[in-house]
Amino acid sequence: MTGDRDHRHGSLAAALAILGASPPPTEEVLMTTTRFVGHYLEMCAAMVVGMLLFAPLWPAAWSGRPDAAAAIMAVDMAVAMGLWMRIRRHSRAATTEMCLVMLLPFALLLPAFWLGLLSGTALMIAGHVVMFPLMLLVMLRRRTEYAHGVAR
Repeated sequence: MTGDRDHRHGSLAAALAILGASPPPTEEVLMTTTRFVGHYLEMCAAMVVGMLLFAPLWPAAWSGRPDAAAAIMAVDMAVAMGLWMRIRRHSRAATTEMCLVMLLPFALLLPAFWLGLLSGTALMIAGHVVMFPLMLLVMLRRRTEYAHGVAR
């Protein structure tokens, strides 16, 4: 029966090659992808924890100042995620890079808010909409570190 299965798998691979399609992913590819996605979700969870944990430290900044609220929230998320990355033993370079890419969208959007080109709500939404794909790009840049773990 094993020979029959191998024959069918070989036929499938040949058929896919003829059609220009990729063969089904291997177990290793699935595990690597699962680790990568899991790590992204862990970092997002750390960001939420950071917002919840550190927000009470800044009550005055949150009232009526969308620019301060956005900046403080971004820093709270970056600090919490940076701590989590260091606990997971990521390099300082990777941790710094990820924290900076989280702050970048807000830093770029704040002048538009100050010029009256963005509302406070648009600042918060746009900052987050840009931040999450940038985080993913940084992870893809260091995909081995995020998918396979880091050296201990």
